[in-house]
Amino acid sequence: MKFRDEYRDSEAARRMVDAIARTVTRPWTLMEVCGGQTHSIVRFGIDQLLPERITLLHGPGCPVCVTPVSYVDKAIEVASRPGVVLCSFGDMMRVPGTHGSLLTAKSRGADVRLVYSPTEALEVARSEPQREVVFFAVGFETTAPANAMAAIQARREGLGNFAMLVSQVLVPPAIMAILAAPENQVQGFLAAGHVCTVMGYQAYRPIAEQWQVPIVVTGFEPLDILEGIYRCVMQLEQGRAEVENQYSRVVRRDGNAAAQAAMREVFRVTPRCWRGMGEIPESGLALADAFADLDAEHRFGPVAAEQETGSECLSGLVLRGERKPPDCPAFGKQCTPDHPLGVTMISSEGACAAYYRYRNHQRQVAVGSEQ
Repeated sequence: MKFRDEYRDSEAARRMVDAIARTVTRPWTLMEVCGGQTHSIVRFGIDQLLPERITLLHGPGCPVCVTPVSYVDKAIEVASRPGVVLCSFGDMMRVPGTHGSLLTAKSRGADVRLVYSPTEALEVARSEPQREVVFFAVGFETTAPANAMAAIQARREGLGNFAMLVSQVLVPPAIMAILAAPENQVQGFLAAGHVCTVMGYQAYRPIAEQWQVPIVVTGFEPLDILEGIYRCVMQLEQGRAEVENQYSRVVRRDGNAAAQAAMREVFRVTPRCWRGMGEIPESGLALADAFADLDAEHRFGPVAAEQETGSECLSGLVLRGERKPPDCPAFGKQCTPDHPLGVTMISSEGACAAYYRYRNHQRQVAVGSEQ
């Protein structure tokens, strides 16, 4: 079945839902690993349109959500030093550390500035040579090329007052960590299309083969997601475990060679701690030795070891796909976007934020009917 020519056609989407219903014969559990996909699923009620035999779980698809507390604490500590400007993307500003957030530090006098790209942080370094400018480099493979180019440009210009606090993470090792967990229920994955735009999808083939799970590279529109689900279910029903590319209008097998070259020049692969998931081997990027002079950890001291803290918030379980936001007793009560307890409610790509924005009224109706 080919529906891509009817892209954005609601009738095509209905036909795809019917095709999924005709295909599925047994229960299957799938996981999307992109926060953008999660928001589309919740916003358009895709999971509610699917046959009951199909369960969708939401994975650790938000880089802001999985950034460890220790890196937030380090960013706050660096920002609070005299003569330092800390530049960060907007979603990271509200993420809680051990004692507040970057916005808290800003309210106390730290020079914290919101930027929309690392090139803006470079411009701050150029215009204020008397200040140390640190860019908080957070993200999946999608942001890594731009951050790498910022490091290369800083080196070319000799911007000695520019540094990066790097918390880049890689998606394939996180998928393997989910599959290796004793409580894993996931039988197939919808891979993040934007990540694969940069990296291609070759790295997913060994995962599909080793764990015998289908992985479908999927876009973000409702019809994309429905087709990704259809392809994944078709493989499961046929006993196949392959990598397929639903997002072929954007993604190529080998990705963007120039972007990958910049990443290889600037970064090295390293273990990385993920909030809610713990340390995952070879799941992060750190600055390579050749760019060590741009490393904020070299200039201001290393990030401390991660410490798990207790909380009524279940965001860690949400990130691992073990719970859904409404399962948390604090969801929509003590925890709201105005008063978030967990990072999945703070980030614009967080699962809790999606459920609160698009489905909190359903929870309120349900609670009201119980009274």
